[in-house]
Amino acid sequence: MLILFDIDATLITTQRAGIEALHGAGQDHFGPGFTTEGVDFAGRLDPLILADLLVRNALEPTPANRGVLRDGYRRRLASILAEPGRANACPGVMDLLAALAGRPGVTLGLLTGNFPDTGALKLRAAGIEPEGFPVRVWGDESPHDPPAREHLVPVGLERYATLAGSPADPARVTVIGDTPHDVACARAHGCRSLAVATGMYSRLDLERAGATAAVENLSSTGEVLGWLLD
Repeated sequence: MLILFDIDATLITTQRAGIEALHGAGQDHFGPGFTTEGVDFAGRLDPLILADLLVRNALEPTPANRGVLRDGYRRRLASILAEPGRANACPGVMDLLAALAGRPGVTLGLLTGNFPDTGALKLRAAGIEPEGFPVRVWGDESPHDPPAREHLVPVGLERYATLAGSPADPARVTVIGDTPHDVACARAHGCRSLAVATGMYSRLDLERAGATAAVENLSSTGEVLGWLLD
């Protein structure tokens, strides 16, 4: 069994530190008029967000401009996350991870839109080690251009197969996330989805998006664990 967790608003909350860091990095490198208004962030891949931010600010999304923005984002994010209390685990997350850790037949993974370096910064700031998830799939690992979240699930399944020595049965793979994007990427590959209303979408929104199951948060450890292992 493979359980793939999203990061932002699923495992942790950083009080919009990522958006703040991108805004600051853009102003640092492209001027005070740089804005994040009108750009969709929730559930999306970081490479797409960076490109959209550049276009929104009338800048060419060249590799050079994307590289400058990404470097500035990492520096700004590290500084913001150093603020006490800025990053925290979402309700029930630490208990659920503890209950799943080391359980026979269960492999934990990450499936996230974050870049590897900044995603790891966020997790560690909230007291979660990325290495606790043997299967890790990051937002810049789509093998296709343009990238999409749906492309990441096969990467996770391939890494699980390498780790376990046998293919993953999609029916025994669960994607846990807080947006319709998480639900859609699971459905595209025949996986289950557990949607959590700890982000900007309500439980009803997530049920309507087709989630296999939806909960307000992960605080009911026994119930969530029972559903995951059923």
